Amino acid sequence: MTDAKIVDRADWYAARRAFLEREKEVTRARDALNAERRELPMMVVDKEYVFEGPDGERTLPELFEGRRQLLTYHFMWPLEGHDWCPVCSLFIDNIGHLAHLHARDTSLAIVCAAPQSDIVPFKRRMGWDIPWYTTRGDDFYRDFTLDVGTDEPELPGVSAFLRDDDGRVLYAYSTHGRGSDILNNTYNYLDLTPLGRQEEGMADTMGWIRHHDRYGDATAGSCHG
Repeated sequence: MTDAKIVDRADWYAARRAFLEREKEVTRARDALNAERRELPMMVVDKEYVFEGPDGERTLPELFEGRRQLLTYHFMWPLEGHDWCPVCSLFIDNIGHLAHLHARDTSLAIVCAAPQSDIVPFKRRMGWDIPWYTTRGDDFYRDFTLDVGTDEPELPGVSAFLRDDDGRVLYAYSTHGRGSDILNNTYNYLDLTPLGRQEEGMADTMGWIRHHDRYGDATAGSCHG
């Protein structure tokens, strides 16, 4: 960060008012983009996907838990010899209480290729109560554009589904990479501060991120070791 420019209250207020107009422009643009997203075409999900949960098998329609909408967070399965992805973990930490989504007829679940025998203890360690299911095979990731066909783990990301009046499951949207930044309130809060995310000059801009019980461990960062 460069040295801060120090001004009196009048100049500070004038600069803040000018910047507020820029912020309003971005907010209006984001509102318009969100409206466009809601108008995107959807496609019928006619393939049967089966997931494993702690209480047995579930189909994709069952993940809705009786609600109209479903969001799935695609959690990266750790590479052999590595811990669970701390970046995905940060995103899950930022979800908050699901009652607010449920109030808008929306369910949210985590999906991952890892077995429940690995998921359950990690979920307990993190203190999460979000439903988390194991995908069977690679089809779910591949079909929803989150398998890039490399030796890297599946991309993290979020997908949105809708059940229509006929009970069909419709695939609406997926995003990953920087497209999911807006879902991470740790980033959003840091972006309000003078120092920001403090990632300038880092070879891995996510290398500072740790599991919330591992800060202070100098070797615990990065998804890929």
